[in-house]
Amino acid sequence: MSSLVATQSVSLVSVIRMIAFGLYLLPRNAAVLLLRGYRAVISPLYGDVCRYYPSCSSYTLQAIQQRGLVLGTALGVYRLVRCHPWAAGGIDDVPPARRQSFRVTRFGFVVASSHGKG
Repeated sequence: MSSLVATQSVSLVSVIRMIAFGLYLLPRNAAVLLLRGYRAVISPLYGDVCRYYPSCSSYTLQAIQQRGLVLGTALGVYRLVRCHPWAAGGIDDVPPARRQSFRVTRFGFVVASSHGKG
């Protein structure tokens, strides 16, 4: 009987952990959705005018996916400040994170990586 209770409590803990991760990633994924909408609707109206590769919106999207909402937004704003008519431009990738604890889906949403657990 005690093993049944232990199994139920473990599954309850994993459900709570999954919900907590979902709430933690919700602001990041809301920003991803907003940027994906911008890139689909507004960005094509401007055409190919960016001096850097990837474009500022793509850079910010990648930064938010890799680094989180606060640091990713800060990196995106810093990139926009550097983008001016006298900038040399060129390839400017998002600085890689030391440790990646999340994975990105095909659409661009960030989800917890399972690491083979479940």
